[in-house]
Amino acid sequence: MNKQDTGMVITCRDLMKTYAQGDLSVTVLNGVNLDVARGESLAIVGASGSGKSTLLHLLGGLDSISSGSVSILGQDVDKMNETQRGELRNRSLGFVYQFHHLLPEFTAVENVAMPLLIRGMKPAEAHPQAIQMLEQVGLAHRLRHLPTELSGGERQRVAVARALVTRPACVLADEPTGNLDRSSAHTLFELMQELNAQLQTSFIIVTHDLELAGKMQRSLQLVDGVLSSD
Repeated sequence: MNKQDTGMVITCRDLMKTYAQGDLSVTVLNGVNLDVARGESLAIVGASGSGKSTLLHLLGGLDSISSGSVSILGQDVDKMNETQRGELRNRSLGFVYQFHHLLPEFTAVENVAMPLLIRGMKPAEAHPQAIQMLEQVGLAHRLRHLPTELSGGERQRVAVARALVTRPACVLADEPTGNLDRSSAHTLFELMQELNAQLQTSFIIVTHDLELAGKMQRSLQLVDGVLSSD
């Protein structure tokens, strides 16, 4: 990535992803190009099986690319080893999934503090930051609750707080409202928009919900492995 591109949080060029199925080769992503600026909110829409989740995994360094390149904050992900990619993810990215993936035996505070503890921060320092983030997502009254004691919408807000507690440059969210009722989905989406504006963290959200996608600053469509303006 060139020096002049450093205002971009994530850049990919000619990104290809091909899977082998027996003797067949199936192309899921076919020459995707994308630039995501700092503080930008972007929706990626497409039919089920169009490769949206695959693209998100490649942008987050969670899967290997077949060809092309992905850069996060100017660093080529495909030139790193797994340890280096893990460190870059922990330092620069946050992830939110359709299912919250909270650890059931830990409280909301403990779940949100986990990325900081993985980073090597002491609990006495990590927990106040986790509490602050939970307060920002409106869960100051749920700090000591276990995931089973929270509603679906509250669990996803904890997941959003966990993704943001490290103050990442970008949050990658895969169908974050897909498991919620309409009201909870709108509440969560509005919250993510507020945090996007407040923290200047970029958001890339994969969704099948065209109404919600339309509220993002930019919306792109993935069709037959090609990304284009929606």
